[in-house]
Amino acid sequence: MRSLWTGAISFGLVNIPVKLYSGSESHALNLDMLHAKDLSPIRFARVCRHDGKEVPWEDIVKGYEYRKDDYIVLTKDDLDKAAPVRQDTLDIVAFADESEVEPVYFDKPYYLEPGKGAGKVYALLCQALAESGKVAITQYVLRNREHLGCIRAQGDLLVMLQMRFADEIRDTSGLKLPKQTKVTKAEMQLAQQLITQLTKPFDPTEYKDTYKDEVERIIEEKAAGKKPTAAAAPKKAEVKDLMAALKKSLEQGKSSKPAAGKRTADKAANKAPGKTTDKVAVKEAAEPGTRKRGNLYLVHDSSKTRDSGTATAAVKHKNARKKAPAKKAARKRA
Repeated sequence: MRSLWTGAISFGLVNIPVKLYSGSESHALNLDMLHAKDLSPIRFARVCRHDGKEVPWEDIVKGYEYRKDDYIVLTKDDLDKAAPVRQDTLDIVAFADESEVEPVYFDKPYYLEPGKGAGKVYALLCQALAESGKVAITQYVLRNREHLGCIRAQGDLLVMLQMRFADEIRDTSGLKLPKQTKVTKAEMQLAQQLITQLTKPFDPTEYKDTYKDEVERIIEEKAAGKKPTAAAAPKKAEVKDLMAALKKSLEQGKSSKPAAGKRTADKAANKAPGKTTDKVAVKEAAEPGTRKRGNLYLVHDSSKTRDSGTATAAVKHKNARKKAPAKKAARKRA
């Protein structure tokens, strides 16, 4: 892994040198943008609104539009002056009980690795957090933005969860929620039984991105010259009688044996039609066109290789192999 940032955890008179690594990665399929007419690649160009010419990166500066068509240019030095201390420190501003931090505030995970000679104090903080059940609330600057973070112990590792500030959480007062809804004791008992029946240890490896798998299956079918088939749509349940629905759910749960859920899911995945191990390169799709950014227009140019952006979806398929599902031999009738 490559570190994104090098600095130190700071609280009181204690400094712990650390390196910051991203704790997540995307495996989303990528769709290239192509010109629908001839399937040539599309790119976005940085075009000036004033003269209509493309602008090279070295001639581009950042600015804030403080009123219509009037901009204040901000240089790197200007941005550095906004938070000179927190550019290279994770400042712990408080400790809190882990249960007090609502999940809605969590945004993205990062791993913290101790720097040279910081192993003991790193381990001390990690063990202290684990034994106390506390998390460290930190503020820091990353990529010219100030962030809120929550550092917690995960075994021998310190994990920092990037958080949203309070003003980034949307107010729920506009939602139409049920108020003072009467629930019978029998309904509550059935609901609790259903929850108990479906309760099992959380194993994140059981859950897959089935949409990505289905898109890969469609790619394989089209690459093999076949007409792609639609994925099976889940049945929509209409709740007319709550008690009847709860009872039916309990009966289905008993017959399906949820404890064997992982084996069932794995078995179903192995039998999924069009499953592929081939590598497929695709890039995210969107509508082609012109976008405005500041004083620039972003337009597509089909005569050159794509820089960034998205448009008409197309597929690059390498080493496609035609895969025919195994046919079971017909049993002879006696």
